[in-house]
Amino acid sequence: MSYCDELCKQDAQVANAAQEQRQGDGDVDRSTCAIIVAGGLGRRFGNPAGKQYVALAGMPILCWSVLAADRAASVCSLVVVTPKGYIAQTQHLIEDTLTLIHPICYVEGGTTRQESVAHGLSRVPTHCGLIAVHDGARPLAQSEAFEACIDRLQQDTLLVGAIAATPSIDTLKLVEGTTVISTPDRSFYWCAQTPQIFHREALLEAYRLAAQEGFIGTDDASLVERQGGRVACVDCGKNNLKVTLPEDALLAEALLEQRLSQEGCGF
Repeated sequence: MSYCDELCKQDAQVANAAQEQRQGDGDVDRSTCAIIVAGGLGRRFGNPAGKQYVALAGMPILCWSVLAADRAASVCSLVVVTPKGYIAQTQHLIEDTLTLIHPICYVEGGTTRQESVAHGLSRVPTHCGLIAVHDGARPLAQSEAFEACIDRLQQDTLLVGAIAATPSIDTLKLVEGTTVISTPDRSFYWCAQTPQIFHREALLEAYRLAAQEGFIGTDDASLVERQGGRVACVDCGKNNLKVTLPEDALLAEALLEQRLSQEGCGF
């Protein structure tokens, strides 16, 4: 058994136990559909096959992202958004690599990330009250991030969303061209990540209005915010990076190998 197989087995046991506990506690309102967005081909990464299919620490990047969502105790279904023409390839890759706990379906993405998420939303089961959107290129996210965001969302009835994020540690500069205009107080700034989790109807309505009004946001939360929805940030650590460039993959692989070693999966 490979170390990835062992990791999947251990995570499945933990996730099943957590789900049983949730059911015993009557947390039916936590049922979450996770949309894994992998609809682009990552041209900045430089791999024509798509960065999400590149292997890191023994598994494709996309599989790490799917695994984190699948092992979250509150997730009950998965939707994977693929590049156009890649459904069969992606399905074989995921289902040959992972032993999934939850039902999964696949849908082709659009020309932008926002269109791809919209396609994913069309496949969300009606019984899921919450929707999580997660980047297929964030292989370091863990199932605990999903649960932490859901916990935060349920702690405050005024919230419609909670997103993984991390406080900015860099000094920020407002610039015009390359000329510095001002230096804002970084204590007010967080770097948004995924998963981003929302009440179902709030996210669906935000996407409907964005399409109707021609608004393109940089993340899912921005669509909800512009409709007045309150969204909270949950600190999920700076290691939850998005693989965009080849050097990101090198760092992500080193961090994954460190995690696997600490969890006793070995090499």
